[in-house]
Amino acid sequence: MRLRIEVTTGATELAWTKVLSPGRSLLYDLLTREVPDLGRLLHARGAGPYGMVPLGHGAPVFPRAARVRGRYAVGGRGHVELGSPLFEAMTAMAQGIKRRELLDWGGAAFRILNATLVEPPAFTSGRALFRTLTPVVVKGAGKDEQGERVTRQAWLLPADREFPTCFQRNLRRKAETLGLDPEVSLTRITWVGARRSFSVGSTGQVRGGKSGAPVEVELTGPPETLQAIWSWGLGEANTAGFGWIAG
Repeated sequence: MRLRIEVTTGATELAWTKVLSPGRSLLYDLLTREVPDLGRLLHARGAGPYGMVPLGHGAPVFPRAARVRGRYAVGGRGHVELGSPLFEAMTAMAQGIKRRELLDWGGAAFRILNATLVEPPAFTSGRALFRTLTPVVVKGAGKDEQGERVTRQAWLLPADREFPTCFQRNLRRKAETLGLDPEVSLTRITWVGARRSFSVGSTGQVRGGKSGAPVEVELTGPPETLQAIWSWGLGEANTAGFGWIAG
């Protein structure tokens, strides 16, 4: 499930360090105010056997904003999306947003016009084609072909040899975290966008130098598992805005 927040702003751009970084704070602030026990649990330990956090969000989208090369354009009417496969989390966030008139998104004031809960597609065929709006980040083992460790921050790109295996592992761990059927598979990667790093730290820094690329992937699996992934996002660091799937 997702919460689509319709907004308007007089701002014209966001600093690249502020495109994604405000989202994580917004997620936890809404939860700790509305369902404090759940908010504290997810923040401190995560959920399930792997300590994963089933929350995600995207970057603000303003379709009619004037594009300027090298800048992240905003302006006029747009939207921000938050998501989670946890019904309790989504209803709490929807309730919290309805109490607010403004979002402070990295110093830009977004006036809230409306907020709507959106159900995931049915995926009755057991197949899904997902294209992300933000980069997918996946961490590998950091070892070369001889098994020697060469880096501690092995953030992979889709063309890297390890990427499909690590991406697949992440999908199944998400399903197991939620108690869903983990027989979900990456069938193929159909498109890869440009490599990009977004700042996600509260101080405007990219924690750990995370980088990735937007992708389009074809997945097969149980419909309920595909619905949960649509609500959560692809890859790692979804609470920081990475791997957000186009609606």
